[in-house]
Amino acid sequence: MNGPPPPRDELEVKARVDDPAAVERAVAAAGAELSFRGAMIDRRFDRDGALEGRDEVLRLRIYRSAGGGGGTAYGVLGWKGPVGRRGAYRHREEWETRVTDPDAALVMLERLGFTVVLRIDRTIAEYRLGGATLRLEWYPAMDVLVEVEGAPEAIERAVVATGLPRAAFLPESLPHFVAAYERRTGRPAQLAAEVR
Repeated sequence: MNGPPPPRDELEVKARVDDPAAVERAVAAAGAELSFRGAMIDRRFDRDGALEGRDEVLRLRIYRSAGGGGGTAYGVLGWKGPVGRRGAYRHREEWETRVTDPDAALVMLERLGFTVVLRIDRTIAEYRLGGATLRLEWYPAMDVLVEVEGAPEAIERAVVATGLPRAAFLPESLPHFVAAYERRTGRPAQLAAEVR
């Protein structure tokens, strides 16, 4: 064994979207390929606040494709390190692995003493364009967002493809956009579906 693999970096920007259909048309016209459309269900975990105290995230994402009869397409288990900045981009070290049985992964995390500390439910349309990932996100009650992730050059090309002004894209995380929505509308954002 040659030692641990090199760190994986996540660089991204996000923007609020007033006309998601126009953004989808623009990125499709630029040659982006739709890679997933459906529900993306996030469950973030912690154990006695230990991860939050280190600005780390342990997350299980469950992807359910649209029109797929509600079945789980797959899951992604991920860890993210502390937030930083690299120029105009939000940066975190990130490790992810695809899981074929996200329900089993959820049970394992719970058996290890982790509890769900944040639920985020959204419908997404995810596109790939020249090394970048563009993801439009619809929340239960919040602005539609677009996230662009990749290497700096790929991010900038994808940003141009959206047709949105570059100044709209910020190196901020979801809480920034939640606060902006609540200030602008005077209503609380809702990031997860009601639990029944």
